[in-house]
Amino acid sequence: MLAGDVMTQGVISVAPDASVMQAGALMLKHQISGLPVVAPSGILLGIISEGDFLRRAELGTRRRRVRWLEFLIGPGRLAGEYVHACGRKVTEIMTPNPYTVSEATPLTELVQLMERHRIKRVPVVCGRRLVGIVSRADLLGALAMLAPVRPRPLRPTTQKFASA
Repeated sequence: MLAGDVMTQGVISVAPDASVMQAGALMLKHQISGLPVVAPSGILLGIISEGDFLRRAELGTRRRRVRWLEFLIGPGRLAGEYVHACGRKVTEIMTPNPYTVSEATPLTELVQLMERHRIKRVPVVCGRRLVGIVSRADLLGALAMLAPVRPRPLRPTTQKFASA
């Protein structure tokens, strides 16, 4: 099977100039855990996921470090963490240039990519234009389609224990 066989088409995406709150509302409305960030031309710019919302100033969950550790980390990383926690636009907190695959990518290669980089979704592109996305749920759906039809539904098993 190929990525194009299991991908979700008509992907819900967000514009790069959208607010972080708009992206979060869109994810909640559609019950999805990540959104591709797409330019008006259809070019994939990045991806934003639930993980990008964990360390937010609004929630009081912004990472705090002891002063001496800040010297070891360096100003560049500290600035990046600040922007990520306090950014107001999607472009400020998205993961730019995400890993992507084409429709012709075999599922074995796609799954290896997901495992190697610990990612939950992979945008499918034609050139740099977004044409679909493959999530873990899409892979589970593909597996379910391959399973033989059972004559009756499975029932959960219950065990009865004798009381002493």
